[in-house]
Amino acid sequence: MTHIAIAGAGFSGAVLAQELGRAGHRVDVFDTRPHVAGNCHTARDAASGVMLHTYGPHIFHTSDERVWDYIRKFGEFMPFVNRVKAITGGRVFSLPLNLLTINQFTGNTFSPAEAAAFFDDVGEKTEHAPANFEEQALALMGRKLYEAFFEGYTTKQWGMPPSALPASILKRLPVRFNYDDNYYNSRFQGIPRDGYTAIVENLLDLPNVEVHLGTHFERSQAADYDHVFCSGPIDAWFGHDAGRLGYRTLDFKREDHEGDHQGNAVINYCDASVPWTRISEHKHFAPWEQHSKTVTFKEYSRFCEPDDTPYYPIRLVAEKALLAHYVERARDERGVTFLGRLGTYRYIDMHVTIAEALDVADCYRRSLRAQVPLPAFVVDPLA
Repeated sequence: MTHIAIAGAGFSGAVLAQELGRAGHRVDVFDTRPHVAGNCHTARDAASGVMLHTYGPHIFHTSDERVWDYIRKFGEFMPFVNRVKAITGGRVFSLPLNLLTINQFTGNTFSPAEAAAFFDDVGEKTEHAPANFEEQALALMGRKLYEAFFEGYTTKQWGMPPSALPASILKRLPVRFNYDDNYYNSRFQGIPRDGYTAIVENLLDLPNVEVHLGTHFERSQAADYDHVFCSGPIDAWFGHDAGRLGYRTLDFKREDHEGDHQGNAVINYCDASVPWTRISEHKHFAPWEQHSKTVTFKEYSRFCEPDDTPYYPIRLVAEKALLAHYVERARDERGVTFLGRLGTYRYIDMHVTIAEALDVADCYRRSLRAQVPLPAFVVDPLA
């Protein structure tokens, strides 16, 4: 059996530690933070009793039955459907765009077919395929809906006009011509009864897995291990010596209230004149609990500085060029495999992170049997 180091105690590192530790390997897990679970970290608030999502809301959703069955081995998941609301122009609507939103906004009573025909009529068609977020939105829904729901919010979220962003960002957001206001299309959705941190702690709870918190794993330590799995930032592995990959980060402004403050877990603020992007009220993420007090967080998006927590990889032209440089160097490393959101510089949800970590563990086991080295990437960051 081998001696393995894992940099990062989020879902990527924890799933790997569970799989390889259970297989008998000796595993050391390192994380620079004083807690496990990365950006999914949850903690019970002393003042209100509410389970807080420390780094912003996380709703688990997947259509991958393997992932859903796997993660529930480590904690109970309670049903939760994310029903987001949006405030624009002084009015409240439901998101994603659905038949109720469309009818309320336009003052009509469209049927599904009529709403689809309306979108086809107002969409600004061009001879070329949409080249950016703005063109994609205008082609899909026309100018009024785009300006009301997406222009201001997207500009605040990314710190740049939607015309500078790839069209693929909008493609991740559903539009429905029925009254379904479930934000996700996934078959399985829920939130852990005891929070995400408890899930990760259970994943790491093996006698041959040792966790080192508040500890940075140095590249020079790799020689002490048979293999290293890095779920931390790929550019940090190389000391950012060619430059830093760009991320957006979030600032949170906490407010404490009595009772129920906004009546919903998440409300987006779409107007550019409102400086925050959304307000989350965390007790609504656990509707099975009862609390007389409540906690809300206003979210403000900005460019990530060196000491900030990275959230969303920007992945525009300059970032992709720098990523390609680091990927090429990573492929020259020996005994190191990169994975996860930071290790591959991709925006991926929790269920994808877990699925890919399971795949990496499978690949490592196969590589040992075949006595061939595991590559630097199981998933190509440049694909």
